[in-house]
Amino acid sequence: MSTTMPPTVPTTMRPLNDYLPTLARVLMCSLFIWDGVLQLRDPAGTVQYFTSLHVPTPQIVVWVSIAIHLLGGLAILVGFMIRWAAAALILLCFGTAFGIHLPAGDMDNMVNFYKNLVMAGGFLYVIAFGAGAIAFDKQRNTA
Repeated sequence: MSTTMPPTVPTTMRPLNDYLPTLARVLMCSLFIWDGVLQLRDPAGTVQYFTSLHVPTPQIVVWVSIAIHLLGGLAILVGFMIRWAAAALILLCFGTAFGIHLPAGDMDNMVNFYKNLVMAGGFLYVIAFGAGAIAFDKQRNTA
């Protein structure tokens, strides 16, 4: 009697495994791109907000924040240097979670604290499993 082992991934799942990471990237990067655009449209307002949170040197931090949000978000969107972009956004998420949203007893801040931790976890998956089938990095590697 001959038995065959089933493939580890059914053929119907292969397209999902190829393209779901791309959808996940679009969803994950949208928050960062949007926030970067909002900060860029009103850097003075962002400086005031950072000042109210006692962020040191808010006039400098605002431009660093804009750059990380926009460049990191766009890199995740198109799949360019995906692991480096994900690492930068993980650091941003951890810094925001622990530096801004950790005050005990404030439920709104705790929701944002955990939101940032969840996003960092998602970016860890990006680092571990890459960009998926549709990515600029894939095009560079095949050229």
